[in-house]
Amino acid sequence: MSDVVSPTGAQSPTARPEFRQLCERAGLTMTEAAELLAVSERTIARYAAGDAQPPPLAMRVLREAASQAAPRPEPIAFRFIDLFAGIGGLRIGFQGIGGHCVFTSEWDVNARKTYALNFRDNHELAGDVREYAADPGLVPGHDVLLAGFPCQPFSIAGVSKKNALGRPHGFLCDTQGTLFFDTARIIAHHRPAAFLLENVKNLESHDRGRTFATIMHVLTRELGYHVQTRVISAAHWVPQKRERIFIVGFREPTAFDLGGLELPAGGPKLGDILLPHAEVDAKYTLTPRLWDYLRAYRDKHAAKGNGFGYSLFGPGDVARTLSARYYKDGSEILIDQPGQRPRRLTPLECARLMGFDRGERRWKIAVSDTQAYRQFGNAVVAPVAEFLAEAMRPHIAAALERDPHPEN
Repeated sequence: MSDVVSPTGAQSPTARPEFRQLCERAGLTMTEAAELLAVSERTIARYAAGDAQPPPLAMRVLREAASQAAPRPEPIAFRFIDLFAGIGGLRIGFQGIGGHCVFTSEWDVNARKTYALNFRDNHELAGDVREYAADPGLVPGHDVLLAGFPCQPFSIAGVSKKNALGRPHGFLCDTQGTLFFDTARIIAHHRPAAFLLENVKNLESHDRGRTFATIMHVLTRELGYHVQTRVISAAHWVPQKRERIFIVGFREPTAFDLGGLELPAGGPKLGDILLPHAEVDAKYTLTPRLWDYLRAYRDKHAAKGNGFGYSLFGPGDVARTLSARYYKDGSEILIDQPGQRPRRLTPLECARLMGFDRGERRWKIAVSDTQAYRQFGNAVVAPVAEFLAEAMRPHIAAALERDPHPEN
């Protein structure tokens, strides 16, 4: 699933444009090539396909980049599972470094349709993870566990209070009935070499910090993993201010430093992912009634000193966070259309905004617009998963060298 500019079909290397070959040798994605040459990704795609001739200066820059590029690391072979998988945002990253997905769990039937359409699997997609957590032996052995588990209140009294009352504590007690509990039971049973968990930024402050403290206590003290966390904004990769917390754990000590990872400088703008005006169906333009309602709603709250209401963006902007409720009115990200009413993003633009349709990776959408908006609003931004997978790659490889595919 890598978005590195690479050959398509059965073309031989000599049949491919030199531009494409140089990008491959330099290890450049389409986005990186566009940034290096200061042109749009659409222009880069035309160069790579041989539909347009790159200027001589661009070719000289690419040749220099290719000559200086370090060899790309070879993919490593490992098994991973994808829990609360959604449409596979985390999977894209770990499949891209050579991982083989051996188990997928996602309860939403429409998300499973999209997932199955975009990933070829040798296993059926499981539904509710709770029946597998009840008997973790049903889950295949794996080296890495991925999970974007939903945040739920734990309703715990606290370890110190339970000690004072002589009551047992631990994740079997503290987190019983939550979806984190199901994740923890699978980790406890299989003891994977590593895991990556994802959640909303507010997980840290949820229930006055008690939820996050319990999660960390379970992962570090009770399961014995070496755990690091970091809130990362997707704006380094896509034109969206979307912050999520990532929790990385390794079974054995490593030199992995999540906080020290250097994020890409700058970031793209909405103009990089928007379709040409002529390609956008008129149905995505707001109706007069909806537009009047949204303006009146915003004016009402502005009069009260509140900032509630729609947000309007142009091609030079970075959007707010895309949410699962986008299908209702699109108010958090409306695209300005000078001279007429604004419009919603199309599902394809949402796929681009979330990094699923990116470079040479094409994302297939076969569900209704409503379901597509829900799916992208709930998803993990794919390039962020790719970035973290690449950073974890050498440490996963080292763990497998020490303990190659233990039986579990």
